Amino acid sequence: MTKISVVIITYNEEKNIGRCIKSVEKIADEIIVVDSFSTDKTRDICLANNVQFIENRFQGHIEQKNYALTHAKHKFVLSLDADEALSKRLLQSILEIKKENPEFDGYTMNRLTNYCGKWINHCGWYPDVKLRLFDRTKGQWGGTNPHDKFIMGENAKISHLQGDILHYSFYTRQQHLQQIQKFSQIGSEALFAKGIKAGNFKMLFRPASRFIKCYFLKMGFLDGKSGFQISYLSAYANYLKYKKLKNLCKNKP
Repeated sequence: MTKISVVIITYNEEKNIGRCIKSVEKIADEIIVVDSFSTDKTRDICLANNVQFIENRFQGHIEQKNYALTHAKHKFVLSLDADEALSKRLLQSILEIKKENPEFDGYTMNRLTNYCGKWINHCGWYPDVKLRLFDRTKGQWGGTNPHDKFIMGENAKISHLQGDILHYSFYTRQQHLQQIQKFSQIGSEALFAKGIKAGNFKMLFRPASRFIKCYFLKMGFLDGKSGFQISYLSAYANYLKYKKLKNLCKNKP
């Protein structure tokens, strides 16, 4: 039977981490939580569930997830965020893989997001395919913070699993706005480090095109009021990122 290490990174996730841990208990041969020195009850909840709890200073989503991989004992790793959980169908799909030696090096799965109590099926938020189960020796986390992704080697074989990662994103609109402020700062700094510049055209055109894409092309209107709110805030997040990037460029020594 294939052994799987489940790896989760956390920071102040007392609302979510217990649900995440419970959802993987049937397939996990070890559960590793790497925490960025939470100030809530995250640590207590993890220790009560007998997981391996490690504290490490946060330097970025990519860096933290790559650090977490170094603590996995087993070759195959399932990586989840604390606000995610496995659906029953996805759990069964992974159990089937555990029974035999995996035929593939990595496995993708769909992610279904719950936004303020409503499951979102459009806006470009579903199926939101993620590569989360993989042979850790054949790739590493990359991308641009805060949008990390696991990148496998050129010859890696990848298959898709049935079932969903259930993503409990935001409980309130205010939480969404707080994340936009945080992620737009991280995103602008990452673009600035790459030497990318932002002018008025990007600040105006890209947010407008993002709204059109989310609400009309990705049929966000079918998600009702939530679809409009997601599309609007997605455009606002884009605008804010490039506004902050423009300020960084302007104040560059």
